[in-house]
Amino acid sequence: MALPWFNQRFPLFLAPMAGVTDPIFRTLCKEAGADVLETEFVSAEGVLQAWHRNRRYVEFEEEHRPLGIQIFGSVPEHAAAAARIIVDALHPDFLDINAGCPVPKVVGKNGGSSLLKDLPLLQRIAGAVVKELGNDCPVTTKIRLGWDAQSICAPEAVVRLQDVGVQAVTIHGRTRAQQYGGQADWAMIDRCARLVEIPVVGNGDITTPQDVKKAKEQTAVAGVMIGRAAMNAPWIFARSREYLRSGNIPPEPTTPEKLDFMLRHTRMAIESAHYGDELVTMRAMRARLLAYAKGIPGSKPLRPALARVSSLTELQDILAPLY
Repeated sequence: MALPWFNQRFPLFLAPMAGVTDPIFRTLCKEAGADVLETEFVSAEGVLQAWHRNRRYVEFEEEHRPLGIQIFGSVPEHAAAAARIIVDALHPDFLDINAGCPVPKVVGKNGGSSLLKDLPLLQRIAGAVVKELGNDCPVTTKIRLGWDAQSICAPEAVVRLQDVGVQAVTIHGRTRAQQYGGQADWAMIDRCARLVEIPVVGNGDITTPQDVKKAKEQTAVAGVMIGRAAMNAPWIFARSREYLRSGNIPPEPTTPEKLDFMLRHTRMAIESAHYGDELVTMRAMRARLLAYAKGIPGSKPLRPALARVSSLTELQDILAPLY
């Protein structure tokens, strides 16, 4: 079951980010040129125990395709059963296993990057999900380089995952110990990509169109995944795609265009009621608005107000002087 988004293309993935890649943000990133989207992750145990509550984190629109739903867990049988529930209910284009998340609440449950300390367990989890889904849905996995600098295991991990039928692996070029500090090791990502026949997607420190082109031309990765840079500037996808196509880098949006984007995202979030009423939605939007405002001339003195904004009208008033 080949993954068609790799056919004669270097796909740009939107990284799965908890609290960020909700349906509204995914819609905006798709419009901005992202080729492949992923949802926020969901716990396999949460799916099994309360699917009706957790389903909202992974629901998507048809226009989001191709799209993957990401799960995390530490029990092979539970991961497989949760994957089956998700695939039967929502029919994503692929099911992604999270073996890279570094946050304590995930690692503490022996999920995410803690699996890099036990590659046989990671292999059993992936194998169980692949076996359960069969030809119904491809399985992919996201990993980091290892738990820490003394236990780099990504080369072994990609081979193990390929051996059990995983069809693509995304590698964040940092260890769990690094969290998001230091530099991503693209030499190691490249080494892993050359070890296996399945596509390897590179992730980490992709912040400009030039970074995308460098990854394409200087490594063996089949695509790149963009996370934090997309949080600040979703237009990185369109700018990168044009650079790959023509060699020209389009300018960033103007300040008024960025401000219009902030307001549009906020309106869409309120109208969707994904988070609840307007006040609850605005609380959820504050971090997004602060990310978008970064670098906009004159926005620094307004950041405290953005961190407390509680309505669309108030946001319009805050941004008005910047136009």
